[in-house]
Amino acid sequence: MAGAALCLITACVTTDAGKSGEFADDVDFMKKHTPIVLLKDGDAAVAVAPAYQGRVMTSTFDRKAGPSFGWINRPVIEKGFLSDEEKKGKLEEHIYVFGGEERLWFGPEGGQFAIFFQPGVPFTFDHWFTPPCIDTEAFRVTEKTSTQATFAHTAKLKNWSGQEFDMAIRRTVRLLARKEIATALDIELPDTMKMVAYETDNRLTNAGKKAWTKASGMLSIWILGMYPPSPGTTVVIPFHKGDKSELGPKVNDTYFGKVPQDHLKVKDDVLFFRADGTRRGKIGIGPKRSKYIAGSYNADLGVLNVVTCNRPKQPHPGYVNSMWEMQKDPFSGDVINAYNDGSPAPGKPPLGPFYELETSSPAGALKPGETLQHIQRTFHLKGTPEQLDRISRKLFGVSLTDIQEAL
Repeated sequence: MAGAALCLITACVTTDAGKSGEFADDVDFMKKHTPIVLLKDGDAAVAVAPAYQGRVMTSTFDRKAGPSFGWINRPVIEKGFLSDEEKKGKLEEHIYVFGGEERLWFGPEGGQFAIFFQPGVPFTFDHWFTPPCIDTEAFRVTEKTSTQATFAHTAKLKNWSGQEFDMAIRRTVRLLARKEIATALDIELPDTMKMVAYETDNRLTNAGKKAWTKASGMLSIWILGMYPPSPGTTVVIPFHKGDKSELGPKVNDTYFGKVPQDHLKVKDDVLFFRADGTRRGKIGIGPKRSKYIAGSYNADLGVLNVVTCNRPKQPHPGYVNSMWEMQKDPFSGDVINAYNDGSPAPGKPPLGPFYELETSSPAGALKPGETLQHIQRTFHLKGTPEQLDRISRKLFGVSLTDIQEAL
């Protein structure tokens, strides 16, 4: 969930969110309340919601009887969109938390170039509003096959400093075939392993007449995924080893106060973060440290989850900073983030609970007509402990035992 907003949002929630179950059941529920585009390849499937900005709501490797990998917030979906009068004083006045395992957002959230605050207002929750183009506005389906769908939208935004952005948005969700999964991860996949994977190609075009610059602010593409937590789930993120003076800190672990040792363990080139949905906390990996990969292991399901994103091909101005404050360096943000939901204060309910894996593009220094592209791939792999152990060692540099016993 986004930056400083979450602690304030969670305090507002009074209803219990729906729990993840089987994929078929989640899809049947969602179809009663919003159109769903179902992408299929054999038993693997991905459910996408056009009305929620082409959001991947959930996926599975067995669409008839398999697990549902996305966290679905059933009470909010069931309630649907409210009128302006109905929204007043409610969470939906600021954001609709539909859930979903992979959604499109834009940054920065806070700071002098924020797009979640109107020009000149204080950085407080009362003034924080999710832009409609990533909250309530439906995207058009422009192309569709059995394994791929493309969504498009146009929007206008204004940041805290008054810079206006005319944007054209294009998002393609594509189910990956088994051979593509093996190639993308550079691994061998046993025939007995169950899996589902998909790629989202997200593009943001400057459709206006002014360039987006450091002086007036730039946008980034921000992809966030919500997953059901469990006592046996641990996030694992590898990063580059090196001196802090050259690469920066290993991890930013102070988004909501420093994450305690029982929820975060940081080694020389990898970290482990508890994803149990019991304690709110967020971490981030900066661009000099990032290997553009993160994952989690759900020991309860025997599933290894992997998220990757593309590396920038050209020099860039940095990654946007979303902290709710006037910033000394607005382009010193993170590439990879992970979030664990939980109570924001004693006696307050969590929003989900859920946990998140997130990736961001660099800021887009776009001239009129130029396009920023950010590609994220999500993989869910189920196999024997021995099979998953080999993959974990290859991708993360640690064994399944290392992940399970880290915290």
